[in-house]
This record gives sequence, C-alpha cells and structure tokens, in this order.
Amino acid sequence: MPRKDHRIDTLIGRTAHLQGDLEFCGGLHVDGRVSGDVRAEPGSDSTLSVSERGVIEGAVNVANVILDGTVTGPIHACGRVVIGARARVHGDLYYGVIEMTLGAEIMGRLVRLTSSDPVAAVKAAKVEIKLGGAF
Repeated sequence: MPRKDHRIDTLIGRTAHLQGDLEFCGGLHVDGRVSGDVRAEPGSDSTLSVSERGVIEGAVNVANVILDGTVTGPIHACGRVVIGARARVHGDLYYGVIEMTLGAEIMGRLVRLTSSDPVAAVKAAKVEIKLGGAF
C-alpha cells in the first residue's frame, strides 16, 4: 500500500503488465509488473512506490523510491529511498538517503550519492557494500 506522505498520479494495477520503458512525472505506484526501464522526468521531485506484489524488471531512475516489492536492475535515486521488509533488489542501489527495514534483501552494491550531479557522484563514490541474504 502506498505511504500517505506522497500523492499518486499514475497507477499500474495489480493485473497490468507493461512492456517497454515508462517515463512519468509526479507520483507513480506499481502494483503490477513493468518489463522495462522506469524513469522520472529529469529534474523533477517524483516518487515511485512499488507494492509487495509489484515488480520492475529494468533500471529505475527516480528522485525518491518507496519499495516493498521487487526490482531487478539498478536503482538511481538521488533523493530518499525507503526499503520495506519484503523488498527485494537485484542490482546496484545508488541513493541520497536510505531507510531499510529488517528483512529487506539487496543483491548488489549500495552506493551513496554525495553530489548534486548523480553521474559524478557515482564515479566518486567510495561506499560500496556487497550484501547477500536478508537483513
């Protein structure tokens, strides 16, 4: 279920399966499956939320992410990332600020973005943690 601290402008329903890349602005909530990259309009303060049943198979590039489902691919979020207990990430996670709940699983590197330019921050990042299994 989406958190109450953000609005939802676009909803991918539980029975929907979107094949292809998706670009949005504002709030996107995924209950279904997206097979493709998900990105917010550049420079926007957009938020992506993925429910426990939601799945994204592709790269994610959004300012803020609230994840309770599964992402298979890298996540780039220069703002805030909230990872719930049932969340699964199979790829590297680049973040500005992160909050994780016990039980979350990240199979990849955690890289803190320290610059306003995400590309420069990724190149300069020194924090790389390999994680396997649940917390």
